[in-house]
Amino acid sequence: MKRNNTHSAYPKRKVYIVDGSRTPFLKATGKPGLLTSSDLAVNAGRPLLNRQTFSPQDLDEVILGCVMPGPEETNIARVVSLRLGCGHDVPAWTVQRNCASGMQALDCAANNISSGRSDLILAGGSEAMSHAPVLFKPDMVAWLAQWQKARTVKAKLKAISTLRPALFSPVIGLLKGLTDHSVGLSMGQTAEILAHRFNISREQMDAFALASHQKLTSAIANNYLTEIEPIITNNGFIFEQDNGVRADSTMADLAKLRPVFDRHGLVSAGNSAQVTDGAAWLILASDEAVKHYHLPVLGQIVDCQWSGLDPSQMGLGPAHAVPPLLQRHNLSLADIDYWEINEAFAVQVQACLAAWQDDDYCRNDLNLNAALGTIDSARLNVDGGAIALGHPVGATGARLVLHLIQVLKRHNAQTGIATLCIGGGQGGAMLISREGETS
Repeated sequence: MKRNNTHSAYPKRKVYIVDGSRTPFLKATGKPGLLTSSDLAVNAGRPLLNRQTFSPQDLDEVILGCVMPGPEETNIARVVSLRLGCGHDVPAWTVQRNCASGMQALDCAANNISSGRSDLILAGGSEAMSHAPVLFKPDMVAWLAQWQKARTVKAKLKAISTLRPALFSPVIGLLKGLTDHSVGLSMGQTAEILAHRFNISREQMDAFALASHQKLTSAIANNYLTEIEPIITNNGFIFEQDNGVRADSTMADLAKLRPVFDRHGLVSAGNSAQVTDGAAWLILASDEAVKHYHLPVLGQIVDCQWSGLDPSQMGLGPAHAVPPLLQRHNLSLADIDYWEINEAFAVQVQACLAAWQDDDYCRNDLNLNAALGTIDSARLNVDGGAIALGHPVGATGARLVLHLIQVLKRHNAQTGIATLCIGGGQGGAMLISREGETS
C-alpha cells in the first residue's frame, strides 16, 4: 500500500537546524588524497562542536552517511564520534543511500528527534572518493589463497607456475561503484538516456556547466560560503575553499571536451560532477534542547520524501521526489523560495526541469493531473553546484541542506527544497524553512 502523502514525515516535535559546517571540497587528482573520509569528517566537525554551548558528550547520537569508508573506518560514524571527543556513551551509526547518504543521515536524525527518542544529534556525511579501493580480481584472490596454503618448496613452485600477468589487472572500485549493475549502465550512460529523451543539446549542457562555475566563482569572491571550515593537514597543506572551480572556463573550452560515456554522446567531464573528497555536518535539535542549551536556530527541517524509479533513468529522481513533498504541504513550485538540485550531470538537472513542464510525463510517470510547472532559474543553485565544486557522494546530501539554509538566511527567504538523484533509481527531497530562526 502506498504511503499516505497528506501527512508530514515528522508529525510530532519540530526539528531545528542549530548550526553546521563543511570542509572545502577537494578535487581528486588521480591518487589518494591527503585525508580519508574520517579525517574529513573530523576536520569539519571539530570547529563546529568547539563553538557550541554544549559539550560533545551531551549529544544523544552521531549519524554519518558514507558510501565507501576505508577498511580502518568500519562504522565510520563511531570512529569519527570518538575522535571528536563525544565519548564512549554517545552511540554512533553509519547510513548508506548512495548519493543521498548525507541526506539520509539528516532524515534519520530528524525522525529520532521528532519521535522523542533524541534531542540533540550531530548528522551529516563524508566521502573521500580519491581513496576508493583498487581491487584484485577473484582469480588473483584465489591464487593468493593458494600461495598462502603452500608450505613446501614444491607447492610454492607449483603456485608460481600458475601465476600470469593478467591476474594483476586491477579492478577500479570507483568505476564499479558508479555503475548500476542491475541494468548494466554507468551513471553517465543513464545521463545520456535523459539527454535523448528530453532532447537536451550539448550546448545547453555546457551552458549550464559554465554557469555553475561562474556562480561558484562569484560566491567565493563574495564570501558567501561561510559554512566552510579551512583544513590544515599534518604536513602543512592548507585548504580554504573548494578547489575544483574553473573560473576561467569558457563555452569554447567545454566544447573541446570529448564525450566520456558514449563516443557519439553528449555528456563530457566538463558538464558532469567532479570526483571529489569532502564532509559536511549539521547539528539538529528539539525545542527542549534549544531552550536547555540556549542555542540559536537557523531554521527547521520540515519534511523529507524518498521515491523510486527506473534505474536506467535514475537522474530523474528529484522529479519524482518533489511532487509528493509539495502535495503534503499544499505547495507549488512557485511557493519555494530557493532550490538546491544536485548537479550530478548538467543534463540530469535539466531533464528534471523539463519533466516538470511536460504534461505527458507528469500524468503518466508522476500521477499528476497536469504539468507541475517551472522553477525560476534565478532561485536554483544560486552559488553553483556539484559541476563546479564536486560531488563526494556521502557528503552531498548534507551539503545541499546546509548551504540552502544559508541561502535562505542571506536572502531573508523562508522556504527551500534540497533534492538529488540517487544511483540505483531513487530520488530524495528535503523541505526546510526558517520558521523559528533566531540567529
